[in-house]
Amino acid sequence: MTPPVYRFARHGRTWRLGLVLLAIWAAILAAVVRLDAAPWLMALLGLLTLPALRDFVTNASSGLRIGGGDLHWHSGRRSGQLPLSAIDHVRLDTRWDFSVRATVRLKAGKPVRLPDESLPPHRVFEAELLARGIRVERHHFRVF
Repeated sequence: MTPPVYRFARHGRTWRLGLVLLAIWAAILAAVVRLDAAPWLMALLGLLTLPALRDFVTNASSGLRIGGGDLHWHSGRRSGQLPLSAIDHVRLDTRWDFSVRATVRLKAGKPVRLPDESLPPHRVFEAELLARGIRVERHHFRVF
């Protein structure tokens, strides 16, 4: 019996992101008004929030689907699809910042890196791959 289709989706517009943006902007404004911080320096710090603001406004979607004989992922304007039969194994690398990167190694030998933002929690992802008979390699604390 084949496992049911697994779907994972993530959206850019979350209440947590909105609160973080408001807190950063409030801190910048307070630094300018109360602490007499240099406005140009605070404006430079505020520029660092623009990518997060773009994600919040556009509500960018990313996700992954395993089922129907293929692995499909999307992230913003990027997307990709691989047949499960072409996958040799999936390598999950835990980085020094405790994030997990996933690389699909094809039977032809070519590696395909999955976008980080489209990945589900790594334990769930590993369980779904194993349920479909796809071998998973785990490598902890690799720099490159």
